[in-house]
Amino acid sequence: MNTKFQFRAGMRYAKSPEVYEIAHIVEHLAFGANAKYSNEQAFEADFTKNGAYHNAWTSDFSVCYESECADFEWERILELQQVAITQPKFNDEELQSEKGNVKAELTGYMNDYGRLLWPRLQQIVGEQVPVLSERLKTIANIELKDIREHYRRTHTAHNMRFIIAGNLRHRKHKIIKALNNWGLKPGERFEIPNDELHSATPALIRRKDASNITFAFSWMVPRKLAPTEVYAMSCLNHILNGTTSSRIFGQARKNGLVYGMGSDLNNGWHNASWDFDGEVNAESAESLFTLIHRELQKILDGNIKDADIEAAKSYATGRYQMGAQTVNQISDYYADGYFVNGTLEKYERMPALIREITKDNIVDLAREFVASNINAMVAVSSVEKAMINELAEQLKF
Repeated sequence: MNTKFQFRAGMRYAKSPEVYEIAHIVEHLAFGANAKYSNEQAFEADFTKNGAYHNAWTSDFSVCYESECADFEWERILELQQVAITQPKFNDEELQSEKGNVKAELTGYMNDYGRLLWPRLQQIVGEQVPVLSERLKTIANIELKDIREHYRRTHTAHNMRFIIAGNLRHRKHKIIKALNNWGLKPGERFEIPNDELHSATPALIRRKDASNITFAFSWMVPRKLAPTEVYAMSCLNHILNGTTSSRIFGQARKNGLVYGMGSDLNNGWHNASWDFDGEVNAESAESLFTLIHRELQKILDGNIKDADIEAAKSYATGRYQMGAQTVNQISDYYADGYFVNGTLEKYERMPALIREITKDNIVDLAREFVASNINAMVAVSSVEKAMINELAEQLKF
């Protein structure tokens, strides 16, 4: 059985920017001392004794607690999840340890160029988020009283959503009864912040030791996409970057321009973004971006073969049939929509959504993203800023 319990309790819900990283530390403390166990080690030993797994993650908006266990011990694990989530005993010793661990984690991310790109891109288009170096500075400001305040305010019944996947036959009533007895205060379901987004000039994060160019660029639209549109964009991303036979990534690999790059859609509550990222050597960058522009222009002109669309739909259908082999895969499918933007599209509906994809859907959506006038590009490299500006110019249509 797989469980996910999500609260709108991420970094954007910190009581002030000075303690921005507080949600991350609350997440790290999630499996520490609680009403039943004196410390993390005791809890971990009991939780995992039959092979069960647990984890937690934090984003701008979410804190999510996950577990997976053998079917025979689902009740025991659900009870342990309850103790951890609803009866934590925050103490200063564990707080100091986790502040150190979070600092080490973020410091490590400073050497991961992909981790550097996206917060900077979010920031320059108007999202109220700090970059990694700014987040690091807030850790020292967090005290035990801040942890307790954030937990009390955010970990409430109305602010929680959950997904449980597994053998639920004759168990649903028992599960719902157990959750109703968790004892969380009612609270409120927090709203997702709605930032006013705008286009931005290209940004360069200078790293003297970065011998290549790690890049990311996005086009954004100020609305949430419908499920049919999400699948249409998935189809387009497959055509452009899905395999080594794709239009952009496939040709770039064939011509020795890039080892890896891709594109994806992120469908949020208020906005959707069409994101591209990758790494390229400086001497190959101009050729790669020329290729990107040429292939995207073909899409905008409606130059897509029916055979390409059918091939992408066939690929998606195959992935659908392979995508529900484990409880974790099923749970992840629902989490993408349910937790992020409130949509709940049943898994068995996917083949119908795939069949509904048309060339007109794809072209119209690509044109909407490119024409939205909300876009940005960020790169990490040792090259001059002028070069990044030139590459960004090739993304104008």
